[in-house]
Amino acid sequence: MGLAEIKTWIRLVMVESGTTTERNQMTTTEFIHNRKLWTRLIIVLGGIGMLVGAVDPMEGSVVILIGSALVALGTFLSHTEHRLIVYRMWVFALIAMGVTAMWVLSNAGGIGGKSGLSIWWGLLILPYLVGWSMGIWGPGSPRWMLWLGMAVSLWYLWLSVMVQRHRKPEFNVAGVVIAALGLLTLVGCMCRLGALKR
Repeated sequence: MGLAEIKTWIRLVMVESGTTTERNQMTTTEFIHNRKLWTRLIIVLGGIGMLVGAVDPMEGSVVILIGSALVALGTFLSHTEHRLIVYRMWVFALIAMGVTAMWVLSNAGGIGGKSGLSIWWGLLILPYLVGWSMGIWGPGSPRWMLWLGMAVSLWYLWLSVMVQRHRKPEFNVAGVVIAALGLLTLVGCMCRLGALKR
């Protein structure tokens, strides 16, 4: 956000708390600009939530889910390209399906090991991981989100190395999934950054 956008945002807050006469003095152009500012703010807050929650994707799943909902809502309210709205709605739907499956499986006692559920039930969680990755490097992602997405990807690659040190086969599968997610997100962010530089 530039200085002009911050001044406009402050003016909007002051006008909203002012009298009806002051509110009526806002022109249509100012109203549209302010809506763009608010929708951009919603999208930025959602993106930050998706990145912060990704540091611990199990415990941060609620933050990621809320963040992806904010990104989808902000995109919808901004009246941008129809394709971008549909894309971000799909990202939210994937994350919601995967997070719901993760919560249900967690309530059932987890997967693999002594839980009684096969490790293959973990495939139901994959939409969450794929949706998160698509949300980070998808169309319309700003540069800051791509750079921070690459940092989270490197974190995942390091985590996968640490997980591989365990001797249990369930941990080996988890390490491979974490590494694949890290590589997918890293390559996606790098490709999107390369496309933005052209």
